[in-house]
Amino acid sequence: MGAAGIMMPTLPAFSRSVSAEALLEPGLDVAVKKRLADAALNAAKSLGATYADVRIGRYLNQFVLTRENKVQGIINAESFGVGVRVIADGCWGFASVGDARNEAVVAQAAKTAVTIAKANARLLTEPVQLAPQKGFGEVSWKAPIKRNAFEVPIKEKVDLLLSANAAAMQNGANFVNNVLFQINEQKYFASTDGTYADQDIHRIGPNFTVTAVDPQSGKFSTRNSLSSPMGMGYDYLQVNPADKVTGVTTRYNKGYDILEDITSAAKQAKEKLTAKSVEAGKYDLVLDPSHLWLTIHESVGHPLELDRVLGYEANYAGTSFATLDKWKTKDFNYGSKEVNLVADKTQLYSLGAVGWDDEGVKTKKWDLVRDGTLVNYQAIRDQVHIIGEKESQGCCYADNWSSVQFQRMANVSLEAGKTPLSVANMIKDVKKGIYIIGDGSFSIDQQRYNFQFGGQLFYEIKDGQIVGMLKDVAYQANTREFWNSCVAVCDESDYRLGGAFNDGKGQPAQSSAVSHGSATARFNGVNVINTARKI
Repeated sequence: MGAAGIMMPTLPAFSRSVSAEALLEPGLDVAVKKRLADAALNAAKSLGATYADVRIGRYLNQFVLTRENKVQGIINAESFGVGVRVIADGCWGFASVGDARNEAVVAQAAKTAVTIAKANARLLTEPVQLAPQKGFGEVSWKAPIKRNAFEVPIKEKVDLLLSANAAAMQNGANFVNNVLFQINEQKYFASTDGTYADQDIHRIGPNFTVTAVDPQSGKFSTRNSLSSPMGMGYDYLQVNPADKVTGVTTRYNKGYDILEDITSAAKQAKEKLTAKSVEAGKYDLVLDPSHLWLTIHESVGHPLELDRVLGYEANYAGTSFATLDKWKTKDFNYGSKEVNLVADKTQLYSLGAVGWDDEGVKTKKWDLVRDGTLVNYQAIRDQVHIIGEKESQGCCYADNWSSVQFQRMANVSLEAGKTPLSVANMIKDVKKGIYIIGDGSFSIDQQRYNFQFGGQLFYEIKDGQIVGMLKDVAYQANTREFWNSCVAVCDESDYRLGGAFNDGKGQPAQSSAVSHGSATARFNGVNVINTARKI
């Protein structure tokens, strides 16, 4: 349960425990939500607000937790309420109210938000500069799910997890924890710009850890799932064999076969017990997308958040080495010519995909690093004037109706190579290297520059051949050094998403879900250390 808790997405604020059947009950009708929103918007304007937006949110969560042949717990939770954000006297104000279902209550929240804005304005040194935004009228967006995970009977989910656990135990695992996360955000946004956006967002995340123990020495090894949380329904767990890509371990493009992955995991956890400990030194690294997503997240996604660049996050999450002076030169070298990094809030099946962000901006895709050069950041409506942009990039997000929305990381991904290149052909040219699969422990400094990353599986490459498994592997570099060592990226056929539910930021802290895509990539001459404890 403790291990599962570490992996678990944060429950939305003011969640209440409900039955599984309650998760299937319809939310408020869109006409009712529009009346509530208009009540708040009209109240805010009547009290002097020059801008206002309203978010009506219903957040549903179901977590199924198992261990070996037992169900450890089933959590069903719901959170519902309204958040109102305003600009009055040039300053932001925000207020929220839970379980608000009538106009008078949301109008009072708007009044409170205006009062807060006017009080804060006394200390304001510069008024908010909000990028213009056209209204879209009444619009909607729905995640492209084929089967709603909340409609799948609990027994079917439990049977799947326990079957997977049994497969692990039959193939050498001594212990196994297995968790299935299901999330549905029903979000309604309205603003004085004239947008009324109704959105239905679904996410799912299977996650297991298998442990193998050597009975003689008492030493143990683990292997976590190679799944990724996705912006999909239960169809993610009903993989089409045609969508699989095979290699050293099974990988998936559009679906995830948990039985196959957990069977491999049990065997690989046992194999890790007797794997050769790595010799420290310089290696060419071949990094699978199931590993590389986390390096992208930490060394690209975070340092290119504009609020972090500006120092707004310094007290909690740090700053960034990629400061504005570097961007202004238009020639700051972030990586090699092979490196093209993009932000994208529209990416199909990704965790961050929505039609409109949490301040009513239609989402899009944009360049962060093009041909190795830093070209842009991630910014929202009250930031983009700082970098000369005329409109927001659409990456504003709040994790709950009770939280104020602010700039969050978009899906940040490494573009696949344009020249056909398979993983096998990439490895064929490596003389001395390591093939790394799956994410592991990591450490990175407060400017997102100097770092160290581990992984799940490590395979030694000699003269173009995989010759065996390694252990105790971690690589060290700084962000520019690492991305400049990128010499090749496989083509689109190998492109896959990784990601996480629980990217933390802000004070009070908020958690967001974000994906990072890539194909397998090669990095030459990277420093590898041995992480084994010497006793």
